Amino acid sequence: MLTVTQALEQIRESVIPFEVSEHPLESALGLTLGEDVHSTVDSPPFDKSLMDGYAVRISDVESGSATLRVIELVTAGQVPQHTVNWGEATQIMTGAPLPAGADIVIKVEETQRQGDHVTIAANPPTANTNVIRRGTSIRTGSRVLTAGITLNAHGMGTLAELGQSMVRVRRRPRAAVLSTGDELVPVTATPERGQIRNSNGVMLTAQLEAAGAIAVNLGIARDNREDLAAKIAEGLKYDLLILSGGVSAGLLDLVPSTLAEAGVRQIFHKVEMKPGKPIWFGQRALSTTPTCNVFGLPGNPVGSLVCFELFVRTTIKRLMGAEPSNPQPLFARLEHDYSTRADRPTYHPARLTWAAEGLSVTLVPWHGSSDLCGTVSANGMVALPGEPRQFRAGDQVESFAW
Repeated sequence: MLTVTQALEQIRESVIPFEVSEHPLESALGLTLGEDVHSTVDSPPFDKSLMDGYAVRISDVESGSATLRVIELVTAGQVPQHTVNWGEATQIMTGAPLPAGADIVIKVEETQRQGDHVTIAANPPTANTNVIRRGTSIRTGSRVLTAGITLNAHGMGTLAELGQSMVRVRRRPRAAVLSTGDELVPVTATPERGQIRNSNGVMLTAQLEAAGAIAVNLGIARDNREDLAAKIAEGLKYDLLILSGGVSAGLLDLVPSTLAEAGVRQIFHKVEMKPGKPIWFGQRALSTTPTCNVFGLPGNPVGSLVCFELFVRTTIKRLMGAEPSNPQPLFARLEHDYSTRADRPTYHPARLTWAAEGLSVTLVPWHGSSDLCGTVSANGMVALPGEPRQFRAGDQVESFAW
């Protein structure tokens, strides 16, 4: 049986990132850059004032005091028309270009204006006081953003500053969710004896969208080959097909064999972990259609949740070219004692808290893979070893944020 690390490596080796294509910047939030971005401009593009005040020569105000003649007013968007010479000042607004001859700005709160003269009473200034020089933030030709990063709001703002109205990115994957089982009924139905609502369909669709995919819920496939095969055929039209249930070793666990009949090649089945041991992963690759990456997740909801966060999210990142694509552990201080007696590595739902003293974590009360309600207060999980161990409050434990 594969370890979690081995399963993640098989996903990385099997999943090929999408091709890079151009995309409008305005709708690129959450997409992954397909190539490095280098600046074609300096930023700022000119020496400019960081304050409302007066642009002066530092030699005129070395002591912090002086009375100077004001020669013009320059606001943001205007270009200075005069050079600041000895004994002169230009009134200037935040963001306006620094006039020739001036090398610092005295903020307006440290001045008094009388007619066309200004009296300065400030601390002795230093070079570039209240001024940002051309190219301080970005130099022409420098790398600004790196391939593999996911675009956020300030990354998009930076690209807009550079005039990048189109960006080269990898698209979002299209994903289908299919729940399996005769016991399932829609969320809107009242379950009869022996039935449960299809919570996995809603949960997995939400997880896909939160991870950056475009998701569609295909509903429920019943425990017969005809219905399951028909719905799998529909799901294989997508980049990702996520099934829940039917992947273990029971009489009606028909998913692996039905996927094989549909031409899906198994890459691995079962991983040494808890919850989520029965997880199945494979691919159907045809010359006429894009590759479909297929996951069979456990029917128990927390098993599906955990397997998604470890394996499906990794696949989405890999398809979109995000680096790193594998789950990134966080080491947190355990807030309480805890004993584990599991025979497999366990991913226990937990509450991560960020504070001034660092990251801490509390394991939430949880009753196993069917206890989805127990995860409501969780925002991550703790990886516990597959052997008896006594943890003490204050120990550092490997954690993952959701």
